[in-house]
Amino acid sequence: MSMLRLEGVTVRFGERAALDAVDLEVAEHEIVCVLGPSGSGKSTLLRVVAGLHGADAGRVFLAGEDQTGVATHRRGVGLMFQDHQLFPQRDVAGNVAFGLRMRGTGRAEAGRRVARLLDLVGLPDAQRRPVGALSGGEQQRVALARALAPEPRLLMLDEPLGQLDRSLRERLVVELRELFGRLGTTVLAVTHDQSEAFALADRVVVMRDGRIAQAGTPLEVWQRPASEFVARFLGFDNVVAATVRGDAADTVWGTLPVPAGTAQGECRLLVRPAGVRLVPVAEGLACEVTARTFRGDHVVVRLRPADGPGIEAACPLGGAPEAGDRVGAAFVADEVVALP
Repeated sequence: MSMLRLEGVTVRFGERAALDAVDLEVAEHEIVCVLGPSGSGKSTLLRVVAGLHGADAGRVFLAGEDQTGVATHRRGVGLMFQDHQLFPQRDVAGNVAFGLRMRGTGRAEAGRRVARLLDLVGLPDAQRRPVGALSGGEQQRVALARALAPEPRLLMLDEPLGQLDRSLRERLVVELRELFGRLGTTVLAVTHDQSEAFALADRVVVMRDGRIAQAGTPLEVWQRPASEFVARFLGFDNVVAATVRGDAADTVWGTLPVPAGTAQGECRLLVRPAGVRLVPVAEGLACEVTARTFRGDHVVVRLRPADGPGIEAACPLGGAPEAGDRVGAAFVADEVVALP
């Protein structure tokens, strides 16, 4: 059963459609992350589901129930925003218990639930600490505990880790996925951070101009982008016009191999950087190395061929060429994708 279903949801701001007839389903216990550039409609989608903004057309269903006209506080959803929005005058326990008090939960039960949640989010015995004395990561954990306290049927996260440094984000996103798995929480999150979404989500939704450009598992979206927009949004720049004939494609970079079963005819062709092999100049497409960037476990080099757009290649740490070197580029069929 779907915990959340959107049917043809449209939101307009003047002549511009922030959401344009969006259909989306989130299954019970599923974690879905919505990705997209600024202005793509991802935050508007979250606000419509929460009841913070009305839809001009379409309907929102939670657990099969139409939410038209249902106030935010009656939808049974939890909200967690980028800026935490904690109450500075309350201690940690007072913040976490706020939603419970609004629902009339007894003091003893609220205290037990607060203690359990703080333990779950890695802040045991922090009830009496003032929120102003907490680090950014600790405040994020308190905000999460507060959102989870009323046991929402759907938890919605808006750029949940956006204000944290990268190392803390990477650690927390792993902890969040483990926590949601243990609790069986259904999650709808929006973020602009691809690595965060791919690490957290069971399914990724990429939005563009108020529409869903692609939806699938992180592996599906990464391996098979549905369009040039999605490919470039994911950071793939090796895209070139091509004509596929048989098991090869004619491009300005020469003839490139393509996977078996690739649709024939004209298309845009994506080559992932991992699919570009550096070989002697005489054995591949002659290029000049224009730049190299250290990426932790590999080096990305930028190549300039005589014709066509530049090419990015991923190389091992040892033996990567220097800027100004001349190399050949060869292409691996398994890393080539014909884009619709």
